[in-house]
Amino acid sequence: MKKCFLIVLLLFVFSCNTKVDGEITKETVLEEETTTSKYQGEEPTTPEATEVYEPVPPKVTQDINGVPSDAIVLFDGTNLDEWMNPADSTAAQWHLNGDRTMTVKDKSGNIRTKRSFGSMQLHLEWKSPVAILNEGQARANSGVFIQERYEVQILDNNNNPTYTNGQVGALYKQGVPLAMASAPTGEWNSYDIIFHAPEFDGENLTKPAYVTVLHNGVLIQDHFEIEGTIKYIGWPKYEAHGKAPIILQDHQDNSRVSYRNIWVREL
Repeated sequence: MKKCFLIVLLLFVFSCNTKVDGEITKETVLEEETTTSKYQGEEPTTPEATEVYEPVPPKVTQDINGVPSDAIVLFDGTNLDEWMNPADSTAAQWHLNGDRTMTVKDKSGNIRTKRSFGSMQLHLEWKSPVAILNEGQARANSGVFIQERYEVQILDNNNNPTYTNGQVGALYKQGVPLAMASAPTGEWNSYDIIFHAPEFDGENLTKPAYVTVLHNGVLIQDHFEIEGTIKYIGWPKYEAHGKAPIILQDHQDNSRVSYRNIWVREL
């Protein structure tokens, strides 16, 4: 009986992997799936034929704080020279602390980079205050606005639930994070954000923006397709634009969020 079963099984496997009367079989499907438009024509027969030596990637090193040698440093704790008040283009008024950090100055307004950026790798570190005064969206609320339009939410969600497309790590009102990876309240968090800017032909969108976010090393946004400018009320909509600044938010509710070690690598 076992011998008969084995013969039947082998015949079944053979029939599933063999072309019958011109039909597409498992073998031909696999062959089609692994042959892309880049690889056409006669297949190489030597290893040297598929080896390339240019372009040569530039060497990038990191300093003791992990800042890449090709990064634009936006805040290292010594000054606020890279930032301004977007309301009137005056100097940023946030608190510059003795431990090389800065803290939101309540009701002083957002701060914006003087430089504009397109696609980029953005690193920043932030923390909520140890003392808890509020709850929900009023607890340590801030945010990083990429190109002034697309917000990655900053919030203390430890024992503080809120709507999930507005919680920490959300692409605000659009993308719920894949995980909640916050450090304990009052401890430092890191965001590593890979942003690919949208593309336009005149006023028409030809390619949407995409964002990937790691929160304390945990992937929380995985090449998320941004649906348009962040809207607190209403639907997201794209508006044609080029490179634009980064904004850090003053939520104007005594958020007391602090920042340190902010840098950008342009892509």
